[in-house]
Amino acid sequence: MNTTEKFYLPVDGILEMFNSLTGHNQSRITHPVLQSAALSPAPQLPIVSNISKTGMGIIKTVQGRWRQQDKKVAASRSSSSGNRQVSNDRLPKRSVDLLELGLTKPRNCHRIVVLGAPKVGKTNILQRFLGKEFEEHYEPTTEDFHRKLFHIGGEAYQVDLLDAASERNFPAKRRLSILTGDTFLLVFSLDDRESFHEVCGLLDEIKAAKAKLLKLKHPARVPAVICGNKADLGAQGAVGRSEVTEILGEDVAFFETSAKDGTGLEGLFRALASLGGLPDETSPSRHEIIPILTYQSRCIGQRGRRGRSTRGLGAPCAAMDPLARRPSFTSDLRLVLRSSTKHNKPERCQIQ
Repeated sequence: MNTTEKFYLPVDGILEMFNSLTGHNQSRITHPVLQSAALSPAPQLPIVSNISKTGMGIIKTVQGRWRQQDKKVAASRSSSSGNRQVSNDRLPKRSVDLLELGLTKPRNCHRIVVLGAPKVGKTNILQRFLGKEFEEHYEPTTEDFHRKLFHIGGEAYQVDLLDAASERNFPAKRRLSILTGDTFLLVFSLDDRESFHEVCGLLDEIKAAKAKLLKLKHPARVPAVICGNKADLGAQGAVGRSEVTEILGEDVAFFETSAKDGTGLEGLFRALASLGGLPDETSPSRHEIIPILTYQSRCIGQRGRRGRSTRGLGAPCAAMDPLARRPSFTSDLRLVLRSSTKHNKPERCQIQ
């Protein structure tokens, strides 16, 4: 490539971006200075100076257009997230981890892992737990992580919800999620027998993984709730309660639910709370939703009243952490290794 081509290539690129944003024809150069520059094989220094100034003007115009587009995108996102309690300029700067901030006790931090076949209603059940409405439109879930913070009886609680839908075909990744889970919600659809068989396999996998982590000779008994969703389909159901109890046992916590009309969800959420050692007030119908900053203020104020009576501190409330992200896999792996050393030192990594 000669010197002239090296000089004019960036200008053509700038013009292409400018024309694409303004709607001008990209096949010709309309600016008189650039036309003269393009026709001249050896531009003089004054022309180079003019092109430089013109190019800077074009760049400023492009940047202005980009800023306008970014504002439009931000406005559309804020309008679509009507469930948020506070505006973006008043959100915390980072995710709220009550344990790291010293605002709660380790026993009050809990992780619920949700597993099951696709299209069985896992996301909508989680949305109901978070206090949101049923969504008719289906979108495949890659991975969802939510953090709901509670203030009940003068104590702070943190519940992490992991929808590990994307890990269905990745056994090692799914194993890590299983080992970090405290309570499990296994969901199948009452009109889909294959989804029920998948839940049976997942339950066996959870028992085996926990037994291996704790160095047990027999499969571990795990706090799991089985959910047969889409009960609103009525007679279309292919899996009955008798079949579930026959295969999984009489002592299994099984609920027939409908994320669409709310059938059975209250009992399901109370069972999750009971198995996880959480208060009944963590059920969506037992608390009010408040903004995240109001929640933080309440927790900080409560920390200043330690040692005093916790009576009369207000009704149970909860807030959603809008910046919650799943901890890194390194952090989860460390959590698993710490858990295993409480019982026995693992010979090797338990994820594989």
